[in-house]
Amino acid sequence: MEIRHLRYFAAVARHLNFTAAADSLGVAQPPLSQQIRDLEAEIGTPLFERTTRRVALTRAGEDFLKQALAILERAETAVQRARSIGAGTAGILNVGLTGSVLTGPLGRAIQQFALNYPNVDLRIHEMSPDRQVTALKSGQTDVSFLRCPPQDAEITSELAWRESVRLVLPKGHPLSARKVTLADLRDESFVFLRLEDSQFAKYLWQCCFEAGYAPRVTHQAVESTSLTSLVAAGLGIAIIPEFVSRLAHQDLVYRPIAGSPISADVYALTTGDNNPLARQFIVLVQTLAGKEGR
Repeated sequence: MEIRHLRYFAAVARHLNFTAAADSLGVAQPPLSQQIRDLEAEIGTPLFERTTRRVALTRAGEDFLKQALAILERAETAVQRARSIGAGTAGILNVGLTGSVLTGPLGRAIQQFALNYPNVDLRIHEMSPDRQVTALKSGQTDVSFLRCPPQDAEITSELAWRESVRLVLPKGHPLSARKVTLADLRDESFVFLRLEDSQFAKYLWQCCFEAGYAPRVTHQAVESTSLTSLVAAGLGIAIIPEFVSRLAHQDLVYRPIAGSPISADVYALTTGDNNPLARQFIVLVQTLAGKEGR
């Protein structure tokens, strides 16, 4: 039994006339009659009562019509959903990220994407940078957002948005009232992102090294947002992404670093499998970031 048999049967049941049903389907009447006979033979019972004057459904035909219409409706739903998924307007999108990137355009993009694509189940997976790469390569996520993307042949990366950094100081710190360069921080104690699983932390450490010193790291955290609490507790100073600094803390001062070459740009990572949902989401993030930058 094929879907076309159900369509033929439903058409005859609707018109109760083989000639009218054939016209509505755009097929010849004799082949249509043969298809219905084949269907009845396969089922093992008549679906229509046929006389020279009328065609009527049998009791088995009436019940079969209900089931056939339900199957045809489900088949059409499946077709439409497949088309929507192929067009990037339906399906499931798994996004890997760290909490700190939500303070930038990504948070707004998630909200807007849900409005633009109500048939997409967008799932957020907050995880460390190294786990993001693993999840992406294993297919657990479809797109990830990271600073300092890995050099990996299996990963494709593109700029999502540009972001600078800010120096975080406790209120009353001697450096809080003047222009500060990276070299001025050589004698300070730092709180850092965890070096073993953050390429961004390693990048910041290298920037300090190129400024003439190895930073003295006293405490490490998993998230940039946690660094502000450590600074407020008097455990050191920190360099954090610009958007994270917008989460104001009454005991802290945020300052740009004069002449700083440091970038906190965020990149969208995929495996290059041309996932239309991931592409739609990345474009939305880039669009919102571009509007904010104007």
